[in-house]
Amino acid sequence: MTRDNLLFGIIGILLGFIGGFLLAGNITQREAAMRANPQSAQSGQLPANHPPIGSDQATTGEGGQQMLASVQTAMKQARENPNDFEAQVTAAKLEYQIGRYDQAIEYLLAANKLKADDADVLSMLGEANMDAKHWDAAVKWYKAALLKRPSDLASMDGYCFVLLQSGDAKAAEEAINKLAKADPNNQDLPQFREKLSQLKSGKTQ
Repeated sequence: MTRDNLLFGIIGILLGFIGGFLLAGNITQREAAMRANPQSAQSGQLPANHPPIGSDQATTGEGGQQMLASVQTAMKQARENPNDFEAQVTAAKLEYQIGRYDQAIEYLLAANKLKADDADVLSMLGEANMDAKHWDAAVKWYKAALLKRPSDLASMDGYCFVLLQSGDAKAAEEAINKLAKADPNNQDLPQFREKLSQLKSGKTQ
């Protein structure tokens, strides 16, 4: 089955999510919900205020058809122009917005091959892998993003989260300490420290 066929098959839940997509800016808001919902951090589930991908925001009618056409055009452009960096990133953003994280990762990997030093793509790879619950890959890409942009608070926050989910208590503690130094009032720190304490004590849930 082709990408376009898959896209048609889930059109009912795709439309309406092609708004602004700023991956790197979403992480802190997403992690904030862990304070209100500790089980999400303990179980590896994404926090409750994760950017919505449900069908309640879908649109129909002429506008919806135009959106669908835009999605198809962007993905076709990326497939037909593998050396077009912007086309790969655009397709990745659209795939992410419709909840197809693995497909978004494919486009981001293609973009990374074209511009290996692009910090935004590195951060987006971290977030897309985080949302796909590919913890080890997310750790890898967030680490790479922070090597390029060490003061990026969004990447620092996401890095802490995925390290905790991967179970690396030592690395997570170091990352949390760096985040606390850079952003002492970060609202996710209490939950991160709670999860870290559980890891260090050998508690699992």
